[in-house]
Amino acid sequence: MRRFAELIAPSRLGRSFRWLLASSWVTNLGDGITLAAGPLLVASQTRNPLTVAMAAFLLRLPWLLFGLYAGVVADRLNRRLIVIATGLARVAILLLLVASILTHRVDIAVVLAALFLFGVVETFGDTTTTTLLPMLVDKADLGIANSRAMTGLVVWNQLAGPPVGAALFAVGIELPFVSESICVLAGVLLISRVRLPAHGTRGQHSRVRQDIREGWRWLWGHAAVRTLAITIFTFNVTFGAAWSVLVLYARERLGMSALGFGLLTTAMAVGGLLGGACYGWLEQHLHLGVIMRGGLIIETLTHLALALTRWAWFALIVFVIFGAHAFIWGTTSTSVRQRAVPAEFQGRVGSVYLTGVVGGILIGSAVGGLVASAWGVTAPFWFAFAGSAIMLAVIWRSLLHIAHNDQQIRAGAPAAAG
Repeated sequence: MRRFAELIAPSRLGRSFRWLLASSWVTNLGDGITLAAGPLLVASQTRNPLTVAMAAFLLRLPWLLFGLYAGVVADRLNRRLIVIATGLARVAILLLLVASILTHRVDIAVVLAALFLFGVVETFGDTTTTTLLPMLVDKADLGIANSRAMTGLVVWNQLAGPPVGAALFAVGIELPFVSESICVLAGVLLISRVRLPAHGTRGQHSRVRQDIREGWRWLWGHAAVRTLAITIFTFNVTFGAAWSVLVLYARERLGMSALGFGLLTTAMAVGGLLGGACYGWLEQHLHLGVIMRGGLIIETLTHLALALTRWAWFALIVFVIFGAHAFIWGTTSTSVRQRAVPAEFQGRVGSVYLTGVVGGILIGSAVGGLVASAWGVTAPFWFAFAGSAIMLAVIWRSLLHIAHNDQQIRAGAPAAAG
């Protein structure tokens, strides 16, 4: 058991990291349960496609409304207390939803309101959570630490959680949400064991807009972090465009059933596990620039392969490869950002990234829907391929600058800021 624990969370990363990782994993299980149960609850209350789409929109809308402010809060206040408070707020929302189900007062308005409130809490909680790892782990170990956190996301959120959530929903509509409440409470108890170094502004008061401007100014003045932010935003636009019609693409282009569509998600999760298994080796043996360039080439070619193929078995292979890329790229880009950004800016700069991710996907989803309506279900994949290829050509040389900057930070030298 001790050897297994050392493999999952090496002792050099510290005891607080182990508590944080355990909290992340158990919370991801809860999130995975409602990843399946949430849409099922919405579908049980309405068959209106616009209302169903509105549910997904309301869950993401708070990121656009409050994302930057959440970064300010994370940099001003005690980060552990923020995560605990948002966790307890999530439990309260879930229990109110369960009460409405048990008293037969649930309707689509209640569900939509709960999703919006859940999105607000998630915006503040997730933004703050991303700032914790850099406070606990040495810069050189951020890659392996983030890969362990991402492994929990793949295993519990994408693989284990959704089938459990669907099974619980079939037994009783309220059961998945009770289960997530238990998982989130367990996560809160575990995060309470984490010990963080001193941080926050400790009573210093400045305007929120000024704090946001400072975060933006730091990000835009740092060439490597700026390029990374632009890359993540633009590639999420192309990703969102292609994935917005994925269910229609699977049915009409690949001839897959509902079960087959589920296999696509499973294939991505399997790829994520493969990416997690080899991440440590890749980080040690390959130059960061090669990893970043190779990953974006894979993403670009993924869109092309899916635009061309009609074979379901080939698409599943593509999704496995894409899943491995998504894990490796997500772990790498997060670690690069965390190594470069000073502790006092982690919340604000991280909030820009997370807002860009959500905003990019929302924009891409709208574009994908319009393009598919005009030219068919493969058109968004052609759009994604062309957009990704153009963007990759634009940033090709800059990716090496990001790698060089990260190498300087790891070596303890001052990194280039502009």
